[in-house]
Amino acid sequence: MRRIAILGATGSIGGSALDVVARHPQRFRASVLSANENVDALVALCCRFQPDVAIIAREDRYAALRDALAQASPATRPMAGIAALADVAASELCDTVVAAIVGAAGLGSTLAAAHAGKRILLANKESIVVGGALLMQAVRASGARLLPVDSEHNALYQCLPEPAIGSAMRPEVRRLVLTASGGPFRGWSREQLAPVTPEQACAHPNWRMGRKISVDSATLMNKGLEVIEAHWLFDAPPERIEVVVHPQSIVHSLVQYTDGSTLAQLGNPDMRTALAYGLAWPERIEAGVPDLDLAAVARLDFQPPDEVAFPCLRLAREALREGPAATTILNAANEVAVSAFLQGRLSFLGIAALLESTLTRLHEREAADIPALLDIDARARRTALSLITDEAF
Repeated sequence: MRRIAILGATGSIGGSALDVVARHPQRFRASVLSANENVDALVALCCRFQPDVAIIAREDRYAALRDALAQASPATRPMAGIAALADVAASELCDTVVAAIVGAAGLGSTLAAAHAGKRILLANKESIVVGGALLMQAVRASGARLLPVDSEHNALYQCLPEPAIGSAMRPEVRRLVLTASGGPFRGWSREQLAPVTPEQACAHPNWRMGRKISVDSATLMNKGLEVIEAHWLFDAPPERIEVVVHPQSIVHSLVQYTDGSTLAQLGNPDMRTALAYGLAWPERIEAGVPDLDLAAVARLDFQPPDEVAFPCLRLAREALREGPAATTILNAANEVAVSAFLQGRLSFLGIAALLESTLTRLHEREAADIPALLDIDARARRTALSLITDEAF
């Protein structure tokens, strides 16, 4: 039986992972669950799944978790803090880690799991955007099995020959094609985007996601981060990674080969498909996802992305060409920008403007280790916050 640590259990990815786990009690056990600060939601999950350990990332919430578990799930041991996440991810408490913590905060635990040789279901794209070189080095050295859970990268993994991750991109692969839904504002002009509200940006037409990733989808930054992720996961040169807008979200990604063949993975837009694939690999199991009815879908549309109205995709490609320090700056500034937008302190168009200004002001292009990356991340956040205060976006 696989022992699963679900880091970010109270989020949308965590909920989908637990749904798959619950469908196969003879195969999987949720041995570790974590949340950032929501003690009530975490305790409710502990009551249902009875994990060995529950971790709250915010240390000031430890007492509340400890006291609640003593009443609701006394067999579950409480822990707190970012260091605890990394320690448990590397421990014998689990053999599989679902890395679903939002943002760069998930980097430490993902790296710890990689160094420990675990099976990692990577849903935290920021970990690889910030620490891609270090993460892939750890995977190769330890023999960890890294399985992407983003629907696009999971689709690429299914369409590529083994070994898809941890080795050079095969010469017969011409191009990786990531599909983008276009979000809720597909086809809108910059003028139409100017008054967009957080509620509009979070209303994704196809996927049920958290607020941060929903905004990233609306700005196309999510696709920019996925280009960077595909580069590291599949050792793909940036010029061999393409993005096309596919509003139906049925074709999740494609691989073009030198003989003219194009392989695609199709399915209903439901994260449980990728999670079930990662949990059971190399087998396939029931995920609770309805079969795809192509006759009901009827048509599949594709078009190029509009990088004038949605410049975040261009900024991500430019940062990727600059190197790991630039992608770290980009990611940090984006987290600050999205948070400010959701709080009503920054306009929708101001998100991309803030990213570009932050990248212009910081010129670091070397980052040899985690402390250096974290230092760059912190300075980028400070710069972005000061720009919000000092300038009108």
